Amino acid sequence: MIMKRILFAVALLLGAQAMFAQQATKTPAEAKEAVEAAKAATENEKKAIKPDTWTKLGKAYMDAYYAPQGSGVIGSSEEDLRVLMAKQKVLGTKKMTIQGKKFTQKRYSTCNYYFGEDGRLAIIEVTKPIYKDPLDLALKAYGEAYKRDDKHKKEKEIVSAIKTISSKYTDEAYNYYTLGRHTVASGYFERAYKALKTEPVSQIDTNAVYNAAYTGWMGANAVKDTTASGIARRNQYYKRSEALFKQSIALKYDGEGGEAYAKLADIADKLGDKAASVKYLEQGFAKYPGSQSLLVGLINYYVTSGENTDKLFELLDAAKKNEPGNASLYYVEGNAREKLGQAEQALAAYEKCSEINPNYEYGYIGKALFLYNKAVECQDLAQKEMDDAKYMAYVADFEKNLKACVEPFEKAFEVTKDQELKKNVADYLKNACFRFRTDETYKAKYEKYSNFTPAAK
Repeated sequence: MIMKRILFAVALLLGAQAMFAQQATKTPAEAKEAVEAAKAATENEKKAIKPDTWTKLGKAYMDAYYAPQGSGVIGSSEEDLRVLMAKQKVLGTKKMTIQGKKFTQKRYSTCNYYFGEDGRLAIIEVTKPIYKDPLDLALKAYGEAYKRDDKHKKEKEIVSAIKTISSKYTDEAYNYYTLGRHTVASGYFERAYKALKTEPVSQIDTNAVYNAAYTGWMGANAVKDTTASGIARRNQYYKRSEALFKQSIALKYDGEGGEAYAKLADIADKLGDKAASVKYLEQGFAKYPGSQSLLVGLINYYVTSGENTDKLFELLDAAKKNEPGNASLYYVEGNAREKLGQAEQALAAYEKCSEINPNYEYGYIGKALFLYNKAVECQDLAQKEMDDAKYMAYVADFEKNLKACVEPFEKAFEVTKDQELKKNVADYLKNACFRFRTDETYKAKYEKYSNFTPAAK
């Protein structure tokens, strides 16, 4: 079972930005002039006491944020932009690959546009902002407006503006994530969180906190400088990420399957605190015994440390007592015992999983994969064996295990509702039955699974 991370799908990025895309309505020169005029009003004693004066400054800063972005709208095709950007000259075009994704970059005087492989605008990167951190300045202005809004006449406008600012911080975070600048992305996620916390919005965005932690961790991992200053910088990033993951947990957001604990364990390990690392793994696993990343972390720790692996199964046993009908706990146990080389116990755990819940496909899959992999292992050994008797023994074991995996794979195929998983299982069955296709029974199975097509979603 592959765990899904909370962010990091480019489709999500494009969808989020398309919803909030705003075409620039002022030129950079016009936007700057409007900000300076609005700032001047705030310096007038009589005008400075009015919330309107500050909301106008906030709006002016937002216009200054948009102005250098040009007239493009996220999701627009290059054809659309020939019209929208007709007055803005393309200074250069370059093909590039960023984090495995292909983009075409077009440079303008104040920004870069990045088009995805589908030919649509995916990212707007401002290269010449009118003001440094205009969103911060806008947020501050709306905060000043709220202080002066004693009668709450402007509260609805202020709340809407702050929410927009937070969404723009989030857009920038996804931009920088996609551009591979994870530490910068982390900062923007944190600012999105802090913006929504401010009055009068006073909302908690747990996703933003978690994403700030996660991208901060990615940024620390990306530091390759092994000098003393580089290591110090990397460790500083890890410590900041650690604080954010702890904050996320305190806000009752642990990430999918307790991933925050897995990342805290990784950070502690990289900072040289093995005791804290295993403590995070154990705490997380106690709450999320189905988590593969926590399980693998614990297995790796016990295997490399040489400590008694009984602790791992004590945690599992405690989880079973709390949830005696949870079949997935036996699947997890099977995974753990298999990785530790405890073959008989692994098979027993997978079988117990299926016994508890005959409609849970992973008990069958666990057993089937164990047998299939055992068959592959025997095949590899046979190919290297020069002694005829030993060779034939390996071939016999190969065929025995390959035949044995068919039944549990078929059970998984029968019970699963997941069409993608069903297709994967069918591929294994096709491969297994191919070996025995001279037998009419296996030939029929081979043809059945070879011709399987998943149902349309």
